[in-house]
Amino acid sequence: MMDYLSSLNKGQKILLGTGSCVVLSVLFTVQLLLQHFSHWKNPKEQKAIVIIVLMAPIYAIVSYVGLVDFMGSATFFTFLESIKECYEALVIAKFLALMYSYLNISISKNIVPDGIKGREIHHSWPMTYFQPHTVRLDHRNLKLLKNWTWQFVIIRPLCSILMISLQLLDLYPTWLSWTFTIVLNTSVSLALYSLVVFYHVFAKELAPHNPLAKFLCIKGVVFFCFWQVSVYSFHFCSNLISDSFLELEVMTS
Repeated sequence: MMDYLSSLNKGQKILLGTGSCVVLSVLFTVQLLLQHFSHWKNPKEQKAIVIIVLMAPIYAIVSYVGLVDFMGSATFFTFLESIKECYEALVIAKFLALMYSYLNISISKNIVPDGIKGREIHHSWPMTYFQPHTVRLDHRNLKLLKNWTWQFVIIRPLCSILMISLQLLDLYPTWLSWTFTIVLNTSVSLALYSLVVFYHVFAKELAPHNPLAKFLCIKGVVFFCFWQVSVYSFHFCSNLISDSFLELEVMTS
């Protein structure tokens, strides 16, 4: 085994290591899903949990495919990133729906328990430019938080379709790429902000369901992945880093 590992070059070791992580991610996810399916007692809530749980292997597999096909076109990489980011939008929406289910809230049916009406919502900067610092919880404000989350669910796929189409038409200059980055950054930040506010307001009621770990995982993965791509794109466009895939020498001579 050690002889085999020592015979690999740097790029092949990276592919082997990342491939092992992908396999572990899939195995752990399958194990967790089997536990849910064998105790399928709350379909509405568990469907949302299943979608959230699938985020890890989908991210892992898509990232690994992009790493293996390092000679692929820019359009192909954009397509791979779009798969991850569109699924990320779905996960954010499902997590909000899961918390609504825990709290027995239905915006469409105008169902808001009397026990949670009138609570104070404290907005932080820069949202205080658009909203009062303190507002009372009611149906309107709950709907506003939902809309702040769902705007990303709509904007993310639309931007992905536009980005891929423009690249295929060879109409994708650098300034347009950064325009999409700014729009998506604003959109995902607003969606995550609404989740933070929602969780903060209902932390006491949500505590028995232990959603904090899911919330931190979603927030960390979504926000970190988005900024990771943005930072790498900035450094690459600024010629501060070179094409790392070529330096890895994954292909053997």
